[in-house]
Amino acid sequence: MKLTTTARTTAATAGVVALLPLLAACGGTPTDDASGAASSTVTLVTHDSFAVSDDVLAAFEKESGLTVEQVAPGDAGTLVNQLVLTKDAPLGDVVFGVDNTYASRAVDAGVFEQYQPADLAPEVAAYAPDDLAGTLTPVDVGDVCMNLDDGWFEKHGVTPPTTLEDLAKPEYADLTVVTNPATSSPGLAFLLATIGAFGADGWEAYWADLRDNGLKVAESWEDAYYVDFSGAGEGGQRPIALSYATSPAFTVSDDGKTSATSAMLDTCFRQVEYAGVLAGAENPEGAEKLVDFLTSAEFQADVPGQMYMYPADPGVELPADWQQFAPLADEPFEVEPADVAAHRDEWIEQWTATVVG
Repeated sequence: MKLTTTARTTAATAGVVALLPLLAACGGTPTDDASGAASSTVTLVTHDSFAVSDDVLAAFEKESGLTVEQVAPGDAGTLVNQLVLTKDAPLGDVVFGVDNTYASRAVDAGVFEQYQPADLAPEVAAYAPDDLAGTLTPVDVGDVCMNLDDGWFEKHGVTPPTTLEDLAKPEYADLTVVTNPATSSPGLAFLLATIGAFGADGWEAYWADLRDNGLKVAESWEDAYYVDFSGAGEGGQRPIALSYATSPAFTVSDDGKTSATSAMLDTCFRQVEYAGVLAGAENPEGAEKLVDFLTSAEFQADVPGQMYMYPADPGVELPADWQQFAPLADEPFEVEPADVAAHRDEWIEQWTATVVG
């Protein structure tokens, strides 16, 4: 995430800010230590919302003897596009942030080497469908859903929407912002939610109704949430925004009793984010160690507080307020992975023609 989630994201602002010094140091090549000898580096290619606690990352670097550099080319959709375009000269050694809406595209393009941690728990491995098994490793899970600025609706005396159909009603005109499925993995996840909800014969008409009801489309989750969403506290003007079911845990009051936002749990699509070793990696052994780290107990326990996603490991203890403010949807909308792989590009083109023109 994408706070991110799912993603979304599928990170908290503080987590992203904490990474800026590391991002600034990115170069994709080994650096020299004080003795002048080349140090061992491993380059992680990820999306803009990746975050990890400094002490957790430092402990891995100390134990492994590796220095982790990070490259973030953009949102998860942009990330996959860049991975495919640069597969013959990869941007790094490992990728994190490819999700189940885009993963088959990258796998089919030959972006990854075969690798999964040997001790991966069966319940974690189950998050990777058959066409990804052995190539990508599940790291976190989240529900992409519409979020509401509850205070805005109370202030204006408007009953909040609860369903996908509600968003197209006149009383919610000019209130909604989503992200572009061509560039944003949450955007694609939400497109798939509508396909799951309305079927192959109905989803385009639904999006036409949203368009005619004043829908705004942002290019990235960060823009939709932090620029356009009024509930983020950054001056946005739209009280309905595409984000994650976990996002309300980010807007909890100081006393922990209430949240300024809520998720529409009847609008969700479940997102899984993966890590993988890039084909042609300069440091494949270090890459495997880094993937192992992303599934370790230490990193998995860090995921909720840093990226506001559920760890793929179901045994990790979650923050105390998540049961109240960040529950997953009981019945998220689904689209078969094979259908996503077969029709993703077609659906994005149809969506673009319908919504953007």
